[in-house]
Amino acid sequence: MSLLWQLFVAFMTIGVSAFGGGYAVMPLIQRYIVEQNHWLTLIQLADVTAISQMTPGPIILNSATFVGVKLAGIPGGIVATIGSVLPSFIIVVVLGYFFFKHSKLDFVQSILKGLRPAIVGLILVACFSLMKSSLFDGVWPWHMDASSVINYKALFAFGIAMIINMRTKLDTLGIVAVGGLIGLILYFI
Repeated sequence: MSLLWQLFVAFMTIGVSAFGGGYAVMPLIQRYIVEQNHWLTLIQLADVTAISQMTPGPIILNSATFVGVKLAGIPGGIVATIGSVLPSFIIVVVLGYFFFKHSKLDFVQSILKGLRPAIVGLILVACFSLMKSSLFDGVWPWHMDASSVINYKALFAFGIAMIINMRTKLDTLGIVAVGGLIGLILYFI
């Protein structure tokens, strides 16, 4: 099977099951791209996630484009992007028609109420996975001697970003830029 076809199938599979968008899709990307196909490491995926946040557009779309370009150049980026978007496009058209026709039905509202907590759970899984790879060098601190696994520079950058996020009205791009600046400063220290 050619790499382009593998990219298309992998991102189409992610696109089919990518409910919740944003970080809710990250566990799927991790499973197919890092664990199953070994196209990227977890650290590289964290880098792709950071870059995907700095560029406009949905994270699945940006991730597909970055991974596709990294693996197979521009044709890989195009194929992975189409693979990630096609299922969503078809599903949105079908569900949009159904929802607007039957949105007042109780069972439709019940389905939506059940989906919301599941999406929050998916986002938390992605958050913990990214936190583990970024702040704790890939292992949780309670598994080993905490001082040997904690990335103190990353933890410092995380803390500064959290403080800025909670105390200012700085948008996401500004916080990402501050994080990049902190990383650059810490690199030279």
